[in-house]
Amino acid sequence: MLKVFADRGGTFTDIVAVTHNPEIVERLSKSNERFLIVPLPNQEWIIVYKLLSENPEQYQDAVIQGIRDILGIADHQPIPDAAIEVVKMGTTVATNALLERKGDRVVLLITKGFKDALRIGYQNRPNIFARQIVLPTMLYEQVVEVEERYDAQGQELTPVNIVQLKEDLQAVYHTGIRSCAIVLMHSDRYPTHERQVAEIAQEIGFTQISISHQVSPLMKLVSRGDTTVVDAYLTPILRRYVNQVSSQLPHIRLMFMKSDGGLTDADKFQGKDSILSGPAGGIVGAIQTSKRAGFDLVITFDMGGTSTDVAHFKGEYERQLDSEIAGARMRVPVLAINTIAAGGGSILFFDGYSYRVGPESAGSNPGPACYRRGGNLAVTDANVMLGKIHPQYFPSVFGTNGNLPLDKDIVIQKFTQLAQDIASITGNHRTPEQVAAGFIAIAVENMANAIKKISLQRGYDVSDYVLCCFGGAGAQVACLIADTLGMKKIFLHPYAGVLSAYGMGLADVRATRVAGVEQPLTEELIPQLLPLMEFLEIQAKNEFSNNQATNEEIIAGKLNLKYAGTNSTLTVAFSANVTTMKQEFEIEHKSRYGFIQSAKSLIVESVSVEVIQKINTPDEPLITRTRTIDAAPKSVETVQMFTADKWHDTPVYRREDLQPEDNINGPAIIIEKISTIIVEPNWQARLTKHNHLILQRV
Repeated sequence: MLKVFADRGGTFTDIVAVTHNPEIVERLSKSNERFLIVPLPNQEWIIVYKLLSENPEQYQDAVIQGIRDILGIADHQPIPDAAIEVVKMGTTVATNALLERKGDRVVLLITKGFKDALRIGYQNRPNIFARQIVLPTMLYEQVVEVEERYDAQGQELTPVNIVQLKEDLQAVYHTGIRSCAIVLMHSDRYPTHERQVAEIAQEIGFTQISISHQVSPLMKLVSRGDTTVVDAYLTPILRRYVNQVSSQLPHIRLMFMKSDGGLTDADKFQGKDSILSGPAGGIVGAIQTSKRAGFDLVITFDMGGTSTDVAHFKGEYERQLDSEIAGARMRVPVLAINTIAAGGGSILFFDGYSYRVGPESAGSNPGPACYRRGGNLAVTDANVMLGKIHPQYFPSVFGTNGNLPLDKDIVIQKFTQLAQDIASITGNHRTPEQVAAGFIAIAVENMANAIKKISLQRGYDVSDYVLCCFGGAGAQVACLIADTLGMKKIFLHPYAGVLSAYGMGLADVRATRVAGVEQPLTEELIPQLLPLMEFLEIQAKNEFSNNQATNEEIIAGKLNLKYAGTNSTLTVAFSANVTTMKQEFEIEHKSRYGFIQSAKSLIVESVSVEVIQKINTPDEPLITRTRTIDAAPKSVETVQMFTADKWHDTPVYRREDLQPEDNINGPAIIIEKISTIIVEPNWQARLTKHNHLILQRV
């Protein structure tokens, strides 16, 4: 039976499948150059496959099409249940709906008198000198004020006005809205009124009802409300996508990656958990493979077609409770990922004064200029211009019939034209390749700044870290990024081009539950926290299917602490010893902010319990050297590559021809089926017995 791990990205969908079936392997190795097949121990094989996320002329859904291609099933035939054991996937469906504001129509039900509370928000001004403040568009379309009120101590001041509420909701229902977000004052502690309102909404016929005390059971009306609205806005779209996929895979276990780096069953996958579904798989894949390679301090760098995601790892996954993604504020635990709009598809243009890269992306349709769909110049085109990407080593999947190679001629033509335009406007005469290199330098600087934000600005010295580089475009710029940051080592896994998909297969099943506390951290509080954490643990365990074969279960309790009178929380591991937690908080505070305030008392803002179920994950094969130690690998050909402001004769190697202990000095190009690795001058690449490629600054 096949295990399928898939990541549906903005440009490409990556699929990694594990199979015991030699017939599948034999058929794929004969039929198509586009499949990378890697033998594992115990008669197992890994199949790696990449296809465009959107290709409406060819298929409806990329993941389903990928499964059909691997199994060799025609479009009209059903996928047999017996062929597949499990499908684990991450998707950007919800993220894209949020970015493009294409979620479902939502009505917000909020306590009377607080109609504009979410619109007003926190009054923070990200750009302090902006004279015209453009507020983000609200995700809800209408607001219904509910006549009800509890006070902060839980006394009912005003009961729910049921008659009025039914009338208001019926009117909204007639406008065609079917999704509602219920956010009432103090309902994180006293949820009775929210339950009453939800029952009425259900009677009227609303199909999506997001209730704040279930979505985000924490203090702060605004962030709890924002999270609930996001959930109501995205869950219906997600449900439709999940149903579309599961209808093609009946009776097959389907799991999705959540934003916190854990897997969950398809029927429990919600909008609020889905925003970072794709990137989270990449972080899990990067960290788990880096640990297997012996690295404990890791900066993950995932450069895809549309965006670049970076994250910091020092012993455990970093999560944040408060986040703002695509203009929407949320308060649920998500992996701390810094995303910037710089990817292989980021559009290049000259604005009359300076070179600009992104944030607009060419996507997969039309894609960069070289994709033969009439797209604009993008980062990928700049690498084609510089000789870092060569069409003969790139899959031939372009053009209307999806069978042509990249178009190098249009790239040269467009860069030549752009160089002439820049010269005529500025009088600055540069060759087309110098212009392309200039754009790459700007993209690299943008990406290096994203890494500084999560490392240097938080007190970590990146020169001690390894740069774990992945995503289809990552290895093309890895050395340049490392040089900019002063990093000396880069780690490239053999599946780096599809590590987000591979990460789905390395992830554990996780369920997290959070509860607000808002009390001083004292010895007397500990006996009150223990039963609360036991209750959260039971709730989290209820999320798991009973049929899960697990090796072990891990339970992790955490406290979110802050100084009294402040708003910035830091997370520490729960301990029965208060002094231990205080010390851990102070160490983290000193590292993050550069000072501690010993005189101030600590407040426990909230507690969280995470239950982790370990799952069997694919092993990594060992490879042996068959050549003598002094026999160097043979290059396929020598090409021209422009780097460090001049053209170099650059040997091209195939990764499958390399053997353990082979060293390759830059400049060099290493070709894989799923990505291209550029070894810049003053860098050296070495292959290990695990088929890991380590790039080191010489």
